[in-house]
Amino acid sequence: MNLIYQGARPLLAACDPETAHLLTLRGLRLAGRVRGVGQPQGTPVELAGLRFGNRVGLAAGFDKNGEAIVGLSRLGFGFIEIGGVTPKAQPGNPKPRLFRLANYGAVINRMGFNNDGVERMRERLKRAPKIDPTLLGVNLGINRDTPIEHAAADYQQCLRSLCDFADYFTINISSPNTPNLRELQHVEQLDVILKSVITERDRLRTRLERPLPVFVKISPDLDVDVVRELAMRLQEARCDGLIATNTTTNRSAIQHRHADEQGGLSGRPLLERALVTVKSVREIVGSDFPIIGVGGISNADDAIAMRDAGADLIQVYTALVFRGPKLVKELIDAFS
Repeated sequence: MNLIYQGARPLLAACDPETAHLLTLRGLRLAGRVRGVGQPQGTPVELAGLRFGNRVGLAAGFDKNGEAIVGLSRLGFGFIEIGGVTPKAQPGNPKPRLFRLANYGAVINRMGFNNDGVERMRERLKRAPKIDPTLLGVNLGINRDTPIEHAAADYQQCLRSLCDFADYFTINISSPNTPNLRELQHVEQLDVILKSVITERDRLRTRLERPLPVFVKISPDLDVDVVRELAMRLQEARCDGLIATNTTTNRSAIQHRHADEQGGLSGRPLLERALVTVKSVREIVGSDFPIIGVGGISNADDAIAMRDAGADLIQVYTALVFRGPKLVKELIDAFS
């Protein structure tokens, strides 16, 4: 598949970023229809009651609607996270909303949870072939017009709708592109969300008779003391792990004509902040609490640095845009 990417790369680079992304998804959908089964490479790992095909996963946001999971699984990922999904379909923010900063290996996005809604995703996953042994995660968001005090109901609805098809779920409380969403990282708001979602998770776990891990994705823009407090709260609430981190609104690491665009910055400039966040969490939660490290991982050295900071698993997205499918094998080999 890397040869196909190399052939298509000039065309994709000539397109605006969102068009290039849509074309890539279309190609992956087509690849998923070709006969044959992709298998995760590398060494499986047991974590949060699940068996991950390897330690390298695809971060949420690449396949928001679960349209290309078969094609994506054939790239060798041990797990794929789709979404963020919201109860109701929504178009997201006005275009343009996606910007390349190629010299930094970075992207700024203000997509705004554009997606087809949870029922469309449910119907799509019903029809989708199984991608075992690659695991499927779903990133859960809230609708733009949902008051923050009602956020728990949005997360619960998506959890209930998709529990039959997902291996794990991620509560997204850290996207910078939905108004007030990051307020959910405040202790008082977070406690309400966690109690509601974990109670629902426990009920569904009993019915399904299988693990249904719930992770929480946090921002890289939090003070270290706040990160540690959040981590302790998640552990006490019986969350199954933490994903660090989402995109950043900080622009101190870049000088670019797009630097003033609103939205979240991802890619290489995020790595240092992500590493600090992962290390801070690991120092508080001890060795047994699962951490997925994401943010700025562009090569094998970055993956090893994230492991050394305390991550059990890693996810990538932006570097895949710039480097293509060969990145996946490189990262898997780094853990071998």
